[in-house]
Amino acid sequence: MKKSKTWGYQENMSGGYENISKPKNVWEEFFADKKRGGHRSSAEEFLAMEAREKLFHLDGGKKLLDFGCGAGELLVYYATEYEKTIGVDFSPSMLDEASKRIRERNCENTTLILADDKTVWDKLDSSFDRITAAGVFQYLTYQEIDEFIFNASNYLNNGGKIVLFDMLDPRLYPLWKIGLFSQDKTCWKFICEVVCGVKNTISASLKNRPRDILGYSHNPKTIKKIANKNGFEIICVQSMYYEYRYHAIIFRT
Repeated sequence: MKKSKTWGYQENMSGGYENISKPKNVWEEFFADKKRGGHRSSAEEFLAMEAREKLFHLDGGKKLLDFGCGAGELLVYYATEYEKTIGVDFSPSMLDEASKRIRERNCENTTLILADDKTVWDKLDSSFDRITAAGVFQYLTYQEIDEFIFNASNYLNNGGKIVLFDMLDPRLYPLWKIGLFSQDKTCWKFICEVVCGVKNTISASLKNRPRDILGYSHNPKTIKKIANKNGFEIICVQSMYYEYRYHAIIFRT
């Protein structure tokens, strides 16, 4: 079946934007049967620590929307701190896992919705103090991020925040990819990773696709421009558990 394409914008080397396209269902197909999020560890001890870090940056509120909640690994921890939580994901298999976690933890204040960044807004019937996503926006183009922030602003209570966790940092992600942060990387392995990285970049460029399944890295300066355009201020902080990622905390003054 021929797939339609959605157009977006990606920042070029001069700081402007250039048109890119990606197959509309590339991420949906990849996550269609996945049952676990992309966390560094699936151990509950690690997930609990990661959730505590994110709750610190979320910093309060009563109602939370977790977009791209995946299997609910973090959502069940958010649910203990909020009066109402809603988890959203486009993967039925992920939501099945999230539903199991919610039942196991007796998170009666949590609702799950099957939707993506385009369809979620029509399925909401309330506004939120916090709208968040973790490790999700690497799958969206700059234009899609712009549209998400604009739409989210219409569902944000006064004093609310949009918190985008674990954005891929284009300054650090390539270094992580070639193993620069690894403690056991030899010189030969380092060279091999560099060569493979260059080949993958060229191949992805020719096919007009993301370099790998982790998706797009996004420059914090460009995210700031998008936030400012939509009437928000932004603070970017380094992720505690992922060396090559940052958090974008978006708010109105």
